[in-house]
Amino acid sequence: MMRTMIKSLLKREAYPEPTLSVEMVQTHVSWIFLTDTHAYKVKKPVDFGFLNFSTIDRRRFYCNEEVRLNRRLCPEIYEGVVEVRETPAGAAFHGEGPVIDYAVRMRRLPAERMLDRLVAKGDISSADMANVARIIADFHRNAPTSPAISVYGQLDRIMFNWQENFEQMVTFEDTTLSAEELAMIRTWASSFAAENADLFDQRVAEGFIRECDGDIHLENICMTDGKVCIFDCIEFNERFRCCDTAADVAFLLMDLDYHGRHDLAEVVIAAYREASGDNGMMELIDFYKIYRAFVRGKVESFRLNDGGIDLHERELARGKAVRYFRLARGYIERRRLRPTLFITCGVMGSGKSSLTGQLAFELGIACFNSDVIRKRLAGIRPDTPAPADYGTGLYDRQTGTATYAELLRLADTELGAGRSVIIDASFMRRADRAECSALAGRRSAACVILHVVCGESELRRRLTERSTSGTSVSDGRVELLDRQLQEFEPPDTGEGRLITVTSAGEPAFLTSAVYGRLG
Repeated sequence: MMRTMIKSLLKREAYPEPTLSVEMVQTHVSWIFLTDTHAYKVKKPVDFGFLNFSTIDRRRFYCNEEVRLNRRLCPEIYEGVVEVRETPAGAAFHGEGPVIDYAVRMRRLPAERMLDRLVAKGDISSADMANVARIIADFHRNAPTSPAISVYGQLDRIMFNWQENFEQMVTFEDTTLSAEELAMIRTWASSFAAENADLFDQRVAEGFIRECDGDIHLENICMTDGKVCIFDCIEFNERFRCCDTAADVAFLLMDLDYHGRHDLAEVVIAAYREASGDNGMMELIDFYKIYRAFVRGKVESFRLNDGGIDLHERELARGKAVRYFRLARGYIERRRLRPTLFITCGVMGSGKSSLTGQLAFELGIACFNSDVIRKRLAGIRPDTPAPADYGTGLYDRQTGTATYAELLRLADTELGAGRSVIIDASFMRRADRAECSALAGRRSAACVILHVVCGESELRRRLTERSTSGTSVSDGRVELLDRQLQEFEPPDTGEGRLITVTSAGEPAFLTSAVYGRLG
């Protein structure tokens, strides 16, 4: 029946307003039909335990709840609940036939003005994000609270939600999250909660548990017509919506980190704290960012079991889930990491940049790549090919010396500000690695050498593939490999903290080996 209904709702004649086309997008819980001017959201008849849309009465109730709750932050968009009716031509949003389902009717928002797209394009300013933060702070200030709502801030309720997430992820072990990583995150969350029980009690006592939004992330914020529209809150379960205001804003902070915009996350938290006056939230913000990252990873994992999406979409969902779980893991490591200078060490094609890109994402730290800096100093774009014979052109000794000097300068700035940093370069010579160790010493920071290795046959395969694709900033080529292997001076433990990483498999899973050796 549902397949027939969906097929009918993809026809223009099914809509009360004229439209040139109808598109459908879907989440793990909804089908959303887009006309030229409106969006119609039909809830899937699913039951995940924490969400139950399995009957038509439940879907009608939660459609009304969705409209009621979302009008708090986006009143002009949510027009109401409409019936899906059976007509001689099939299911439609008009007519006099029997009601077969319900939908939320919304004005269609411009996809190109969604915050996730604006962030991806770099078309968002700090002032814009500060304004979003102030709107959220004002919403939280006026959100209702009561003894019944405050119950959801009690630690046993919070840990029930965590426990539910852990249990639901068992099915996906070693698909999007390994059993070992699941156990590690579970242990951390339990330990943090036990050690900081008084902080959670204090948040309840101070009135920070409110009926919030529950789903404030970039895809649910639209910047259009000079307004900020925050939509699609949690309507299906009040224990996810009623929470600490810190947990609510933590979702947005986490999502900015997920999209590589730690700088904008810093803007949001500063503006939110100023507008709300809530400085006590900082002691719990990491806990809630980890929770939000874990939940998003779980939701994307659910899509792997959705028979309504194709193989490509499922693979995209898997990649997103892995990335969210890796971010959760990285948040935990950030709390333990003292200021550290990470440097890579290895020949071309060994996988240094794949490792450092993942490490920089998870730890939220700067990573400076020698190929990028080398070309920037030469006044050319990083993606401009500059092939040369070994030790000539941009790769002669003089240019190499200038490049490494600039890398050290950039790293020094980060260490001086108390931040960890990564230098992604070959560091073939012990003398160059020693300079990094000395820099870290001057800044009272740790220095870690990441020796990245793989088999020679794999090196040659990667370099050949890289040359063919033409998408790398590196000019390393297979014909230069033998010379580099001859001149490479392998690191040893006498140089300081040395971690050897074999770059086999997905880069996303290499960082755990690094964390395990950091202690």
